[in-house]
Amino acid sequence: MRDRPWWQDAIGYQVYLPSFQDSDGDGWGDLPGLISRLDHLHDLGVTLLWISPFHPSPMRDHGYDVADYRGVDPRYGTLDDVDKLLCAAHERGIRVVADLVVNHTSSEHPWFRSARRSRTDPMRDRYIWRDPAPDGGPPNNWLSHFGGPAWTFDEHTGQYYLHLFTPDQPDLNWQNPEVADEVDDILRFWFDRGLDGFRIDTAHYLTKHPGLPDNPWLAAEDVPVQGGVAAEWLRQDHRYDIEQPSAMDIHRRWRAIADFYHAVLIGEVYILDPARLATYVQADGLHSTFWFGLVESGWAPERVATMLRAAAAAAPNLAWVQSSHDRKRAVTRYGSARRAIAVATLLMGLPGIPFLYNGEELGLPDGTVPPGHAQDPLAAADGGSQSRDGARTPMPWEPGPGLGFTTAPAAWLPFGDRRPGDTVAEQRDDPSSPLSIHRRLIAARARTACARTAPLWLEDSGDVLGYRTGPIVVAANLSEAPHPFDPGPGRWRCEFDTDDPEADRVPAELAPGQAVMLRQEAAAAG
Repeated sequence: MRDRPWWQDAIGYQVYLPSFQDSDGDGWGDLPGLISRLDHLHDLGVTLLWISPFHPSPMRDHGYDVADYRGVDPRYGTLDDVDKLLCAAHERGIRVVADLVVNHTSSEHPWFRSARRSRTDPMRDRYIWRDPAPDGGPPNNWLSHFGGPAWTFDEHTGQYYLHLFTPDQPDLNWQNPEVADEVDDILRFWFDRGLDGFRIDTAHYLTKHPGLPDNPWLAAEDVPVQGGVAAEWLRQDHRYDIEQPSAMDIHRRWRAIADFYHAVLIGEVYILDPARLATYVQADGLHSTFWFGLVESGWAPERVATMLRAAAAAAPNLAWVQSSHDRKRAVTRYGSARRAIAVATLLMGLPGIPFLYNGEELGLPDGTVPPGHAQDPLAAADGGSQSRDGARTPMPWEPGPGLGFTTAPAAWLPFGDRRPGDTVAEQRDDPSSPLSIHRRLIAARARTACARTAPLWLEDSGDVLGYRTGPIVVAANLSEAPHPFDPGPGRWRCEFDTDDPEADRVPAELAPGQAVMLRQEAAAAG
């Protein structure tokens, strides 16, 4: 057995806490509800749980606007509930990471409430303030992700403050050593309670160019085609507001703390270019980063193949995802659960950490959120064209009112037109259900963990995308026609087949959407 960090063989699972399980009948998911569903994650084979923010927050961006980094919002529970969650998860062999959101705080955080009292307040320099431009407008041309300038004028003190997201999320000033010291203490606070790591929100946004120069505008032909408020953000070359090399100095500082606790740091670094992304996964930097190439892709098999090859070659320890709370679910983007499971099979065999987003194991498409029921602030900003609500509808646990998620007459978001066949209860004992297939797939990933090496991609396999990693071959037919399949010379045993729960032989042909994981058996002696 090789000496491997625990997280390298982990199976990750993201819980969007408001939508996972309500325990007290208010229609809002919470920590006790999550604790009550840990057996589902254990049975699925999950070994690493990532929870969305649970800190006190005015919820202007559903918890990504933190008002107290050491507390728990009463809507989610208490600090005691966090301790119970960590204990219960660890008893089941599941480690737990939380979101660390420190590019910005909530405007209701005591630091910012103090900072805006006067220009000489001791907290003032924990945020980024500037005088107006000569014309009275913002200090530079930087933009907010949510539309409009990234600056809001504070009438009381006569200066603008920076916010790359909403005005309710003022950016921290990471040039101030007090900020770095405070966040170090926040990490230690949670590690001392037993937390196993952090998912670092907007990990490449932390620092800004000290001169705050204008960002260049892109040529029209270079601007990605996208509607909604994000269209304006995409018009700029974000040369000075994000991706500053100094952010990696902060990562190194955190890495030293995390390694002392044997904890993991996984960055949300929203860079699709694998080579640029790989610079953030360093021996003394982040342990891993999410790669969002597939999250940004519709169903395009050739593109999937090209992107996977490039990403796997660029960095050995990426966190692999197809869906998240910020984008449409893979089933909606791809057109079917079968396609999503085929790609999931390819991800499960790669070095790194594969993550499922809650409900992905059920093959769920986006839920339907009728007009007038939107909760996403991004939807409010752009009229709903880029709403994330469809990916955030409540988890369907069982048929009937409330879907086993809540006893309330209504949840915080509509349930999304879920059918009985979408629920955990209906899929649990059906061997052909997405839940059963994912359970078998994760078990195969666990059985083959120690054999995993850098992938060698199979050539001349037509529309079958596959690779070899040690004695393991993983392959999926991403086309719409059946294709012959030959893993190569030798004796092979089938570890996993999407289409056959009892399979132990290599299929001579892969049907459209069929995927397999095979192990080469050692040659007999003599």
